[in-house]
Amino acid sequence: MDEDYLRHNWLEFVPDGYSGRIRFYQSSGTTRERAIGHWDREYLLASHRYLREALDEIYGLDELYNDAHQMRAIAHGPYGWFQEEISELVWSYGGVLYFIGMETDGLKKVYENQGLEAVLKILNPLVRYTARVMEKDRINTVRSAPPLMALFEPYSENIETAIISGVGINQSFFEMLREKFEGTKLIPLYGYYLFGDLVGVHMEGGFWYYPNYPFTIIFPMKHGDGGYRIVRRHERGRVAIIIARPEVLVVKFEDETAFRTPPHGPFKWDGFGDPERKVG
Repeated sequence: MDEDYLRHNWLEFVPDGYSGRIRFYQSSGTTRERAIGHWDREYLLASHRYLREALDEIYGLDELYNDAHQMRAIAHGPYGWFQEEISELVWSYGGVLYFIGMETDGLKKVYENQGLEAVLKILNPLVRYTARVMEKDRINTVRSAPPLMALFEPYSENIETAIISGVGINQSFFEMLREKFEGTKLIPLYGYYLFGDLVGVHMEGGFWYYPNYPFTIIFPMKHGDGGYRIVRRHERGRVAIIIARPEVLVVKFEDETAFRTPPHGPFKWDGFGDPERKVG
């Protein structure tokens, strides 16, 4: 299935007569033209449970935040599934969330061509409101994109957990963050408008992500004789996705490449590593 076809014909992917509670969400538009996808409310809750259990198992957030130590969080991001997922996550820890919505359309191209200063100029309201919250409250958890982590550097001593997704996650960036946010748990996530957040594991030299199996199956693939084949582990290929839930069935190639990675930690299925997407 072609991405442009889904972008303009999303209603064809809703089952006839489906009676579940569907909400339509748009993609962020950070790297390409926006698209629309649909989620059943039950999938949102299932995705949250997956995210919560993975974060506890890998990063031990349930040991850090409890009745004696409240999570106080701030999150930057687009409205839609992103806002819903981070809200459910923070509330599940008994936390308080400041959500500062941001317009992300075309931001990656601005960041790559004009730099951080141009991005912050576009996001001036977000910058001002973030400073206001950080000055008024003792925030210990942040969720943001790599370029915006600079906004939290003056408050690094208070930040215990930094959840990061979006443009610019790589080894050198995480090494820089480790120096500036000493003692902070750094957690990479991979977000996608049709299935939500995937938990990342920071391996030596890269980042591995694992899909929300069995709702989402992801394999990098290469073109071969007579069609495509799934690449071998640690080989790079074009990302292929199967999304199968009661309210949606989509089989498609993504406009990016990644390595195929073996099971790791609590994940008993293959994932993908170091995704790369070119900006159109």
